[in-house]
Amino acid sequence: MDEFFKNRMFATHAVAAAASVTLGTALTYPLDTIKTLMQVGSGSTRQLTPTQAVERVRALSGGFGGLYSGFGWLMLGRTFGLGARFGVYEILAAFCKDGREDNYVYVSEALLAGLAAGAAESLISSPFELLKLRPQVATASRVSSSAFIRAEPAASPVIERLLHGYNPDKGILSEYVGLLSTLTTRHPNMAAALQEYPWMMTGSGRPPSICDVKRPSDIISLEGWSALWRGLRSGIARDSFYAGIFFSSWQFMHRAMLDWKAVGMDPEPSSDEEIGPLSPLAVSLSAGFSGLIAAAGSHCFDTAKSRSQCIVLPKYITMERKLLKWNTPGNGFERATGIHPSDRNLLFRGIWIRMARSGIASFMIVGGYFFAVDHLITS
Repeated sequence: MDEFFKNRMFATHAVAAAASVTLGTALTYPLDTIKTLMQVGSGSTRQLTPTQAVERVRALSGGFGGLYSGFGWLMLGRTFGLGARFGVYEILAAFCKDGREDNYVYVSEALLAGLAAGAAESLISSPFELLKLRPQVATASRVSSSAFIRAEPAASPVIERLLHGYNPDKGILSEYVGLLSTLTTRHPNMAAALQEYPWMMTGSGRPPSICDVKRPSDIISLEGWSALWRGLRSGIARDSFYAGIFFSSWQFMHRAMLDWKAVGMDPEPSSDEEIGPLSPLAVSLSAGFSGLIAAAGSHCFDTAKSRSQCIVLPKYITMERKLLKWNTPGNGFERATGIHPSDRNLLFRGIWIRMARSGIASFMIVGGYFFAVDHLITS
């Protein structure tokens, strides 16, 4: 294992991959921020335009630097996520072409391998996407200082922990006490007893704003560890469709370019090795076009995931839903893929921005990888 990591070729490819991912992500991150704001800031009757999103970020964050809010989390997640995507795909592709003379992966095999690779990527990158999305939305959100009531020092420790520093509505609490006071057998201090069970007080207080719940410690404290994987169903559907479409279309175009290059060769090549490698520019352009197509085919799931992750869902509400055996709304397909019925008319908001971001990023990552490997090896 030590010799493997000391191998110069392995280090060269690892450095080239990390540099290309960093470059592609950094250049396209403002587009990702605009896309996210269009997805979560649009309603059924109004649509947030890219110009409005940029102007809102500039006005509320004091400049265009807000377009890079949460960049570090996405960069970390992309490094692990893309590593998992390409790693799983290469393993499955090597299994498919094992024993074949032409060392070729069919388009259908690339599709299936991409579906599995995308699911693995989603499991790894989902927490980082949540931590990235919260600062993105917060940088374009305006919250009034009087929107929430801060908890007093004498508040119950349980409420302090579960409601994240905010008191419930005392009027609703009084109504609960009045309804239960008619019981013949009742607790001597019913108000204090109810405060120990904040999940019984749904609607008695507003959950904190997303601006106050964007740090990992705040998210885990208020929403629990499971919140880091919120929207996992839509995330798996998005990344599986994306990777499947990306690798299958890339393989299809790779095959087409090889066949085009072989036209007119004399003698006619009997294998891909005799045709020779394609130019890095051609491979990069095909990767960019594949990323564009894959983004279009998976965008509705991306919108569903983004909108679910920007919702602050305290633990007491999650507990209440479990106690009441709350059923997820929507038809079978929507429940399986994590799409909320109220988002049906919003699923394609920001699709052109995401297509552009994905196409440019794919081109930059693949092209930057070839460029870095070429220069590192020759040096």
